[in-house]
Amino acid sequence: MIIRKTLAENSEADFSAVTIGTFDGVHIGHRKILERLIETAKINKLQSTLLTFFPHPRMVLQQDSNIKLINTLDEKISILEKSGLDQLIIYPFTREFSRLTAIEFVREIIVDKLRAKKVIIGYDHRFGRNRTATIDHLREYGETYDFEVEEIGVEEVDAVSVSSTKIRRALEEGDIETANQYLGYDFMLTGEVVRGKGLGRQMGYPTANLHIEESYKLIPAKGVYVVKSKIDGKEVYGMMSIGLNPTVGGDRQTIETYFFDFDRDIYGKKIQIDMLKRLRDEERFDSVEILVEQLGKDRENALKYIAEQH
Repeated sequence: MIIRKTLAENSEADFSAVTIGTFDGVHIGHRKILERLIETAKINKLQSTLLTFFPHPRMVLQQDSNIKLINTLDEKISILEKSGLDQLIIYPFTREFSRLTAIEFVREIIVDKLRAKKVIIGYDHRFGRNRTATIDHLREYGETYDFEVEEIGVEEVDAVSVSSTKIRRALEEGDIETANQYLGYDFMLTGEVVRGKGLGRQMGYPTANLHIEESYKLIPAKGVYVVKSKIDGKEVYGMMSIGLNPTVGGDRQTIETYFFDFDRDIYGKKIQIDMLKRLRDEERFDSVEILVEQLGKDRENALKYIAEQH
C-alpha cells in the first residue's frame, strides 16, 4: 500500500477508484466499503484509493470539541495496510481546505490530483464548503469530468454510522467484547513504556506503565482488563488496570499492565496492547493487603478466560 501525505500532481499516476471518509476504527462496516472499492478497482484496472483526513475535521473546525478517536493515525495506517488497498492518501485538513467549494474540491482533488474514474460514496455524503453539495451534485460533476459515481446504499451507510457510535459507547462503558465484535479485531492501545512509582513491583505485580502521546485517543472506562501483546516477537498475556489507583492515593489516570510469565526490561519501548475483556470496575480497597488479594483473584480470572478463549 502506498501512503501519501501530500497530493503533489503526478500526470503519470494511474487512474483511480476512490472512496472518501475519516474511517475511524476501520471497523466491519468500513471494510465492506473497502472490499467493494478494491473489487471495483480490480475489475476496471484502477488504483484503489482511500482519501482520508488528519487532523479529524472536528478537531479543526470545532476546537472546543473533545472528540476522541478509536484509532491513532499510526494504528489506522497499520490496519489499512492489511486491507489490500493500493493507496492511502492522508490529506492535511485545514480551515483553508474546508473553504474549498464543491466544484473546486472535485476539480482540484478528485480529478486533477487523484485522477478518479470511479467514486464510491454514501447516499448521504456531503462535501464542499459548509458541506452543501450532495451525491446528486457529484453525479453532475462526474458527467462533466468523466468519472462514475457508485452509491453505497442506505442500509450499508447506516450500518457504518451505527457501528461507529456503538463502538465508542461500548469502549466508554468498558464493554470491550462488544467493541471488538464491531471492529472485527481487538481494540488496541499503543504507547511507550515509562517508569511509574514502582508500587506494583512492591506488591508482587510489576507493571508496564503505558504513555499514550496522542491526547485524542479514546481510552476505555476505568477498570481491570484481560490483554495481550507481542513484545520482541513473543506473544504475552496480562491484565491491565486503567484508573487513578485510589487505594494508594493516586490522583491521575494511569494505564498499567502486569504481563504473565514475563520479566524483561522494556522501558522506552513502544508497544501495542490488545484489549480482550473487562474483568471488573476500578475499586478503592480498605488496605493494600486487600488490594493484593484482589489482584490474585483478577489473575486467576484472567488466566481462566485466556484458557477458555485462546
